[in-house]
Amino acid sequence: MKFFIDTANLDQIKEMQDLGIIDGVTTNPTLLSKEGAEPIEQLKKICEIVDGPISAEVVGLKTEEMVKEARELAKIAPNIVIKIPMTRDGIKAVKILESEGIKTNVTLVFSQNQVLIAAKAGASYISPFIGRLMDDGQDEIDMLWETMDIIKAYNFKSELIVASVRNSRHVIEAAKMGAHIATIPFNVLEKMFKHPRTDQGLDAFLKDWEKLQAQLKK
Repeated sequence: MKFFIDTANLDQIKEMQDLGIIDGVTTNPTLLSKEGAEPIEQLKKICEIVDGPISAEVVGLKTEEMVKEARELAKIAPNIVIKIPMTRDGIKAVKILESEGIKTNVTLVFSQNQVLIAAKAGASYISPFIGRLMDDGQDEIDMLWETMDIIKAYNFKSELIVASVRNSRHVIEAAKMGAHIATIPFNVLEKMFKHPRTDQGLDAFLKDWEKLQAQLKK
């Protein structure tokens, strides 16, 4: 499974990129606004760090607005992917952009029906927001399983990006079902490295080593 990092923060992206575990980046207007930089320039800098897919979201609501904005965003770098909201106008925009060779990522997806529509429209990526489903008391894992069944049953080209990840368990569940990608916040990625037994083991090894060195000196 591919790991994308869900952030527009350059330091966070660089840190995970240096570890060699990041395959792409997802951003949105909220994440970009947190950085306080001009969005286009920030996206250019992100593309200089990561050569995998970088999702940049349109803010227009009408098909014509989305397509016009997407064409400009696509000029930033060859690896830019355009995030399009799951609306009627958005799906129309997906059809147009994909026919022009511009990859799209249908975002704000919350149901199996929406996944099916986005896949039939030819989206390169589809992003179900499982964390927000969990927040609403819905079974986000069951939704993912059924979604993957749909994608596999008809051999759609669309890759599933498991989004709105709240915890490391979400990542494991996504991996178990064969999801193509999980886009993971920096804080969740950090937690995935850690286990108390690892720290305890290292501490014990070091103490034993120091004890041996002390004995050898005698």
